Amino acid sequence: MTQYVFDPRRVIRYRYPTHTNDLIMDRQHASAAEAFFVILEPGEAPPIHVHEDAEQVFYVLEGEGELGIGPEAAERYPLKPGDFVRTPPGVPHAVSCIGSNRFVYLSIDCFVAGPNPAEPTWDSHVRQMCATNGWDFDTVKEGPIDGETYVVRER
Repeated sequence: MTQYVFDPRRVIRYRYPTHTNDLIMDRQHASAAEAFFVILEPGEAPPIHVHEDAEQVFYVLEGEGELGIGPEAAERYPLKPGDFVRTPPGVPHAVSCIGSNRFVYLSIDCFVAGPNPAEPTWDSHVRQMCATNGWDFDTVKEGPIDGETYVVRER
């Protein structure tokens, strides 16, 4: 059955040495996208990376961050709640938490030609990322959690 609605409070958590991803919608449930929260604690920053096959857009929910663009992430942009960010396919980038509290954003990867056939699921992508960075997949994947209400407020 096709799933149309995803609850952002019921996520699958992946805790990397550099950041946390709370997966909302796996790429296997869409034809050209995936959605997840990125949580950076103070001082955390994923490595500079490139999405050759995806345009990444994200909306900042809380905290203070910085976007670095380019091979050395030398082009810098401050980030605050309410900012909407776009990184085109093929552009090296990194985001860092520069404040004293965590930095959280909702990220959506939009695959310009559909997801990479070699990485048809989020887990297959994370396995590749772990292999590239020397991380252990079984340690990184914490599994389903009842997530925080980053976006959803009780009525």
